[in-house]
Amino acid sequence: MTKSPSIRELKQLFDQVTDANDSLFAQYADDPRAGVQKLMATTQHRLAKLLTEKRAFEQRFFYERQFKQQGHQFIAGIDEVGRGPLAGPVVSCAVILPDNFDVIEVNDSKQLSDHQREFLYPQILNQAIAVGIGMASAQQIDQLNIYQATRVAMLEAVNQLRVQPDQLLIDAMQIDSEIPQLKLIHGDAKSVSIGAASIVAKVFRDHLMQSYDVLYPGYEFSHNAGYGTKAHLQGLADLGPSKIHRRTFAPVSNYFN
Repeated sequence: MTKSPSIRELKQLFDQVTDANDSLFAQYADDPRAGVQKLMATTQHRLAKLLTEKRAFEQRFFYERQFKQQGHQFIAGIDEVGRGPLAGPVVSCAVILPDNFDVIEVNDSKQLSDHQREFLYPQILNQAIAVGIGMASAQQIDQLNIYQATRVAMLEAVNQLRVQPDQLLIDAMQIDSEIPQLKLIHGDAKSVSIGAASIVAKVFRDHLMQSYDVLYPGYEFSHNAGYGTKAHLQGLADLGPSKIHRRTFAPVSNYFN
C-alpha cells in the first residue's frame, strides 16, 4: 500500500497550485486528516484572493485598453510625489507599460508599504517600455509655486521618455504638452500606468532624500523624506534651513522674515 504524503509534502504541492480546478483538490477531498483539509481551505482562500486581485488589476488597465482600441500605441501614465514636504524637490515619473505587463500588485503607492514599493520598483523598471523622471527643485518651487513646479516636473518626465507617447494619463493634473492627455482624479488607483508611475516616483524620491540626509545631516531626511515631522522641525530649529528647504513653506518661511 502506497504511503500517503505527509502534510509538509502536500503543503509544498499546494503552494504551487495556481488554479482552483487543480486535480489535487479532488484527489485529497476525502482525506480524513484535519491538516489536509485545512491546507486545502487555505489554498482555496489564497486562490480566491489572487483572483480578486487579478480582476482588480484588469480593471486598472481599463483606460490603457480603451486608448489602445482607439489606435494609440504608447500610453504614458504620469504621477508625482513630494508636493507637501518642507524640503527637497517634487519628483514626477512617466511610465509606458507593455500590453503584457503582469505585476498585479501595482497600485496607488500610498496604499503600499515601503517594503512593497521597494519590491515592485525594480519589477516595474524591468518590464516598462520606457520610464522618465522629472524634478523641480526647492528653488523652482519657491519661484513658481508648488502647483506650477509640479506641472514642470511632469512635463520633464514626459520629455525624458525614450519612446514618444501618443496619449497621456495624468493623476489630477494637466500639463503644457501637445500630446493628448486625460486628467484622472485619483488616477493612481484607477490606472496601472499611473500607479506604476506613483511607485517609481515615490521610491526614486525616497532614495534621493536618503542621499540628502548625508549631505545635510540633522533633519533626519532618511526617515521623513522632507515632511515636517517632530525630528525634522527640531533640526530646523537647531540648524536653520538647509539649501534644499522650501523658503516659501511655513514654518521654513519664518526663518527668512
